[in-house]
Amino acid sequence: MLARKSIIPEEYVLARIAAENLRKPRIRDRLPKARFIAKSGACNLAHKNIREQGRFLQDIFTTLVDLKWRHTLVIFTMSFLCSWLLFAIMWWLVAFAHGDIYAYMEKSGMEKSGLESTVCVTNVRSFTSAFLFSIEVQVTIGFGGRMMTEECPLAITVLILQNIVGLIINAVMLGCIFMKTAQAHRRAETLIFSRHAVIAVRNGKLCFMFRVGDLRKSMIISASVRIQVVKKTTTPEGEVVPIHQLDIPVDNPIESNNIFLVAPLIICHVIDKRSPLYDISATDLANQDLEVIVILEGVVETTGITTQARTSYIAEEIQWGHRFVSIVTEEEGVYSVDYSKFGNTVKVAAPRCSARELDEKPSILIQTLQKSELSHQNSLRKRNSMRRNNSMRRSNSIRRNNSSLIVPKVQFMTPEGNQNTSES
Repeated sequence: MLARKSIIPEEYVLARIAAENLRKPRIRDRLPKARFIAKSGACNLAHKNIREQGRFLQDIFTTLVDLKWRHTLVIFTMSFLCSWLLFAIMWWLVAFAHGDIYAYMEKSGMEKSGLESTVCVTNVRSFTSAFLFSIEVQVTIGFGGRMMTEECPLAITVLILQNIVGLIINAVMLGCIFMKTAQAHRRAETLIFSRHAVIAVRNGKLCFMFRVGDLRKSMIISASVRIQVVKKTTTPEGEVVPIHQLDIPVDNPIESNNIFLVAPLIICHVIDKRSPLYDISATDLANQDLEVIVILEGVVETTGITTQARTSYIAEEIQWGHRFVSIVTEEEGVYSVDYSKFGNTVKVAAPRCSARELDEKPSILIQTLQKSELSHQNSLRKRNSMRRNNSMRRSNSIRRNNSSLIVPKVQFMTPEGNQNTSES
């Protein structure tokens, strides 16, 4: 409105709007990278357009174990109800074909007592009584009101068939529930990994490190750790491989590559020529589209079942120039682990170059260590000077307080005219 009334020139307004737009550039938010393995260990993979669904029914037991608990409980309940109803219909048909239902309907009172030796199943008068008898047969309750007789061989055959079917259902469903409660991933819930991985210098070489621990006292037997790098690559022929997996070795002084996971351990991977991280520097790490997958496998000591725990680290979760703090201490002859500091790290001196540059120019590491030593000495000097200044200030304040507390001398005049000087 002001520009239209010629109070402010229109050219000035347009120039100012253009300048403001230039000052505030539009920054597009970077889309988060899809993880192949979540931090909890679950695989971030969706299966679509599976045409051969019948393959899952060929391995029905594994399918039942993989189902969710609510689906398993529904199938467990429906399997028993359907079997009871099916055999209740068969028992009712046996009684109807033999004429037992009409016999109980026509005769009453004392006359019904004589029917017990001529009917197939006693006291089966309706479908409800047949359903109750089916439950009694399959779960072997036997209340005594309904029982078999020797009149019907067909009823004996149905009885044998129902016992066999009932045993099969019990074995399958109870085995399925047992396997669901004793699944290996339940034990993996107490195997924990540090939320961040670090890259620092260890024994003169750049190393990729993370921490793993077990919260239970029961151990993992023959525990082993594998590390894989997953990234998107393109072959020389132009083929794009979206999930290219590369194994990287773990630095373990034991030849068997097994670890004794009695306390939290720092797993180390030396970044050498065989490592996919060999050409990555600290500045390049933030732009890398890679994911480091960690797999811990072992046998549960109490159950003997093989378990597996997984996690992953993307580029944003790898801290360059950090090191894990110590959490294991000895207290009164017992080693104590402080899990509150499990993932805590501290900054340490580390070269910002890649491992390749560090191998080509070893002097970079020496210069980095010298700089860190100088900075450490300077910080110590500053701390000492600050402590000296604080101690001097305290001593001066104490002297001032003591000087203010000095008692002045007071003169008293006696009747004889003598002056007595005393301190009060």
